[in-house]
Amino acid sequence: MPVTSDITATYRGPRRVMQRLLSMGQREDRALAILMGACFIVFIAQMPRLSRESHLTGQELNMLLGGALLGWLFIAPLMLYALAGLSHLIARLIGGQGNWFGARLALFWSLLASTPLLLLHGLVAGFIGPGPGLQAVGFVWFATFTWFWIACLLQAEGSAT
Repeated sequence: MPVTSDITATYRGPRRVMQRLLSMGQREDRALAILMGACFIVFIAQMPRLSRESHLTGQELNMLLGGALLGWLFIAPLMLYALAGLSHLIARLIGGQGNWFGARLALFWSLLASTPLLLLHGLVAGFIGPGPGLQAVGFVWFATFTWFWIACLLQAEGSAT
């Protein structure tokens, strides 16, 4: 199934999509591709906000974009790998039966599946700016990401039926 179809299917049932991804076998290259794709889309989502910030403050746009690129494509993946490992350890403490790969895939897929809302967040930040609209979209993204991550992690850890 194409990634876009999987993303829309995740909004209907994240556990089914996660089960199908896990049934494809443990391939770290696939997990890394999902993570890097998600981080690249998050970087793209930052562009309108950074452009607005550059215009309003007079800062150089290329410098802002370079910092965001460094952060999202080089530093964030390392932090997300660590966060996935921590989530697996916590799941093991409360009875999870999954493996490290499943925990990584659950986090990475949840981030990728929630990127359409991050793109909307970036547009609101760039065109409208700070305010209740931006906070509302940010809250919807965070709630959706959290829902996806918990559901996918439960599926990956096998702690819920």
